Amino acid sequence: MEFPSRVDLTEDAAALLRKLRAIHGPLMFHQSGGCCDGSSPMCFPAGEFRTGGQDVLLRSLSVEGIAEPIDFWMSASQFEYWKHTHLTVDVVVGRGGGFSLESPEGVRFLIRSRLFSDEEWAALEGETIVTGAR
Repeated sequence: MEFPSRVDLTEDAAALLRKLRAIHGPLMFHQSGGCCDGSSPMCFPAGEFRTGGQDVLLRSLSVEGIAEPIDFWMSASQFEYWKHTHLTVDVVVGRGGGFSLESPEGVRFLIRSRLFSDEEWAALEGETIVTGAR
């Protein structure tokens, strides 16, 4: 079995990302688990949120219609809680974090999650985790 994806997108989220990419250029996500919309992934222009050794790269997301991948980062402490969980980025109507790019659109990104199956988890155990330390 190949490594299962840790993060995927709904088609609604992908459509919003295409719109945001056209406005803001290359994008990235960061999930901090902090006090400000900690359960909502925050979308930024790529490189605007500086990642460090306390952040892990869960996946570089490919979105049809966007040339470059969209990196999805999470704080290492949050990853410890969620490492057994598959995440799906979705979008819903309503205001989210004021710092996230989708906020003026009247929608917000949110995470839908499920636990990995035993087979998926066994495949992920050998995975190399990339940190933001450069």
